[in-house]
Amino acid sequence: MLLIIGCSHNNLYDSSYYCEKLDLSCIKKDQIVEFKTSKGNFEVKLYGKKTPVTVNNFIRNVKKNIYKNERFYKIINFPQVKVIHSGIYPENNYYKKENQNSKELRRNIPLEIKLKKEIEPKYNYQIEDPSESINLTNFFEKGSLAMVKSGERNSSSTEFFFVTNKFPELDGRYSIFGKVVKGIEILQKIDKEDLIYEIVISN
Repeated sequence: MLLIIGCSHNNLYDSSYYCEKLDLSCIKKDQIVEFKTSKGNFEVKLYGKKTPVTVNNFIRNVKKNIYKNERFYKIINFPQVKVIHSGIYPENNYYKKENQNSKELRRNIPLEIKLKKEIEPKYNYQIEDPSESINLTNFFEKGSLAMVKSGERNSSSTEFFFVTNKFPELDGRYSIFGKVVKGIEILQKIDKEDLIYEIVISN
């Protein structure tokens, strides 16, 4: 596996480049996955058309069952929104086992931000000026799913978070790659230490 480091603020590389480097199939289609948790089940639409690298990396993780019986390890409560973190750290036993003969662990994937009127997402790039957020295709809204950051211009390959309401302060700074489309009331009930029993990919 590869350790991916952001190479430029500009969009010098497209999704095909990163799919090849990360050994992803990168099927550019939206998909539905069901989170089965200790609080109940909810469905998430993944934005494979807009953020193919992030979505296909997540799908690969799901197929490898790395999120099975993982906890929601951090909950941040703001006055109007709750931020719910889950996923796994690259240093955990799964990655040590899978990479015991490898010198490097794949800890990052490129930050993937989709802008209007641009065919390809921008990689290793984030919105610096809040006024530019009007050009985004994905915003933090009720039920949005995004990858945790790993450095300024990279995402973690395994850690993700949900928001339970609009959170414009984060727009353009994280790779939003999905949204809860069914069972938002279940997501809102999630507390720290609740479990993801499994994530199921719909056909």
